[in-house]
Amino acid sequence: MERDHKHDILAVVFVGGTEKVTESSELRSLGFPVILEREAMAGVEEALGRYQPDLVIDLSDEPVVGYKERFKFASLALAHGVSYVGADFRFDPPLFHDVVEKPSISIIGTGKRVGKTAISAYFARELDKVGFSPCVVAMGRGGSTEPEVLHGAREEMTPEFLLKVSREGKHAASDYYEDALMSRITTVGCRRCGGGLAGAPFISNVLAGAKLANELEARLVIFEGSGAALPPVRTDACVVTVGAHQPLDYIDGYFGTYRLLISDLAILTMCESPMADKEKVRFVEAAARRANPDLKIIHTVFRPRPLHSVTGKRVFLTTTASPAVTQDLRDYLERECECEVVGVSTNLSNRKLLRKDLETARGKFTTLLTELKAASVDVVTDLGLSLGKEVIYVDNVPVTVGGDGDLRELLVDLAKEVTSSFEGRERS
Repeated sequence: MERDHKHDILAVVFVGGTEKVTESSELRSLGFPVILEREAMAGVEEALGRYQPDLVIDLSDEPVVGYKERFKFASLALAHGVSYVGADFRFDPPLFHDVVEKPSISIIGTGKRVGKTAISAYFARELDKVGFSPCVVAMGRGGSTEPEVLHGAREEMTPEFLLKVSREGKHAASDYYEDALMSRITTVGCRRCGGGLAGAPFISNVLAGAKLANELEARLVIFEGSGAALPPVRTDACVVTVGAHQPLDYIDGYFGTYRLLISDLAILTMCESPMADKEKVRFVEAAARRANPDLKIIHTVFRPRPLHSVTGKRVFLTTTASPAVTQDLRDYLERECECEVVGVSTNLSNRKLLRKDLETARGKFTTLLTELKAASVDVVTDLGLSLGKEVIYVDNVPVTVGGDGDLRELLVDLAKEVTSSFEGRERS
């Protein structure tokens, strides 16, 4: 073996392949400790734990170790805070800055449109009920240039208020507005641009947002990721939202594995047909448990909850949900809210198609019902108010349908654990 004079080599993990290596004595001749495990992943994990290196150098290759396996090695290294390099690549772990001065929890995702904001709002709402006085720091591509505090309990977040905000040039449907409206808690809006494969934002002002949160009266801070990007702050625990409809390799492949490894609780969302049938949900859960056997996993579905009564009204719903669930949404609202759904547009993220859908429905509805996302303010709210129609926003509430317990109980228990741990560190 050619010696590497740039690095101090601590150990070697033999990940397989006997075509060129015939005797274990040949490995001992390397002059370094050699870890031999039947499972290569176990060997890499042992080396990371025992030697605590700064760097893992990958000298593997096809046909012994393929692309999937190498991403798993890389995910494991990054979860230990260790860089992973090979002949033509380098992966560095995202930096999590230690700036939070209160108990804190991150909510991240394995992609976009997997329900992070709905989970964050629900989490904040339930924690507020039991006295945790939480705040949410949310980062998004439409966030504020400078971190902005929004006092959800004080603001009258009416459609008129949000439209005024939109006309001032702000993204009034940004996640921190949604969190504040749905849960009536204090939020801090931040901005990010770009996201690495492992989730590091290219640019963000979340650190400034975290420092703002330190000054608020909130007792616990929830940091909400954006898409697959992670909040760049060190928190006491991590919750990952996983779309059951996603491809399996987004979950236990690429750096989905990394996101699962750094998490304490996985919330599988959209665990129902046509998004994901029972077999797909089982596959997703099995994939998550392969990546991190210690994870607690909850199965959930989302149900729409209008913030005001729509009983007896003719409503038109705009949503970012998949067209596959249009009939389910219609049926649920008509059954549970006793309204007539005259139409549904799933084009809330496509302004051109959304305007076409609304124009087609003109004259049929008395009330516009919309999620607070994408074009819900600058298009839906603007049109509704200009027509003199009622605009009502709708929350997406997670409902537990399986897994390792009840979502609310697990979230509250997690908040208690991180609070107790934080207070213990403060005393010591």
